Amino acid sequence: MTLATTMQQRQSVAQYRAAGLANVDWIDSDKLEVGDVVAVNAERSEVEVLYRESDMHHSLQLTNRCNSNCLMCSQPPTAQDDEWMIHESLEAIRHLAVSPQVLGLSGGEPLLLGPHLRTVLDAIGNKHPETRIEVLTNGRLLANMDQARPLLENLATRVTWLVPLYGHADFIHDFVVQAPGAFEQTLGGLLNLQSYRQPVQLRIVLIRPVLEVLPALCTFIGRNLPFVKEVALMACEPIGFALANRELCEVDLLDWQDTLQLAARQLSRHSVPFLFMNAPLCALPKNLHAFAHRSISDWKNVYAPICESCQVKASCSGFFAWHERGWKPAKTIQIIHEEYVA
Repeated sequence: MTLATTMQQRQSVAQYRAAGLANVDWIDSDKLEVGDVVAVNAERSEVEVLYRESDMHHSLQLTNRCNSNCLMCSQPPTAQDDEWMIHESLEAIRHLAVSPQVLGLSGGEPLLLGPHLRTVLDAIGNKHPETRIEVLTNGRLLANMDQARPLLENLATRVTWLVPLYGHADFIHDFVVQAPGAFEQTLGGLLNLQSYRQPVQLRIVLIRPVLEVLPALCTFIGRNLPFVKEVALMACEPIGFALANRELCEVDLLDWQDTLQLAARQLSRHSVPFLFMNAPLCALPKNLHAFAHRSISDWKNVYAPICESCQVKASCSGFFAWHERGWKPAKTIQIIHEEYVA
């Protein structure tokens, strides 16, 4: 597929096709850039952007299937066979012109791919050896050493495993992910990752059932999982299942300041690094601002009109693009911004 913005470029492609190169075609779009990787649907004369080189955050989705049904899942899973997504991702990896610094792999649940996940990891490691991979997974299937061993043994590609944990007891975690036995499986998967010296980032989405036990959860992590690389405390994305479970997922972090402070103290006490993601600075206590990261993917990231004059906008995560249709993760009212707006 050639990006053709002039008649001369289109005529050149037509000449190639006339010469017998049937797999060449052109597209004209002001939304595409040189270096983008696209999937072509010839029947509908459409292309889907799989990878945009100019983005700050890069990721590939490997499957829509999942073995959990988290209360706040931003992309509800489907049951259909989607092995075609693996082949599409491998083709995208092959066509990357520039190796990204970090490449995320997500789903659904990537571990459901079985040996195909190792194929994807090896493909990235061989073609882009300097790229660091982040695999977003619930980790449950890694509790089975028969699955963990072929995936992790002699793995040369640099991978960080992003694994959610939502409670310090099974009934809490299992309720949030809507899967009985998930807590024990997740802990088993984390321990097997540690046995292979794989770096782990624990992810905690801050919905009401989790916030109610957050300090205890952070204490549990410090005492039982001190090997984790870091803990990411994440504001909930107002889309997908979160909208169907609004009474549990819609929270204003301004109402949980003491809880966030105590959780941060517990992690610090046990020397576990932590960061906040998806939360605007005005939603966090000032002494926690240093731990907040600009984490929302480029294409999802927006700011409220009042943010335009904010002194700390350049370092603030902002909001999800669909926050007006869902809910704001913090009260963006004038009194909050009086401390930040010049």
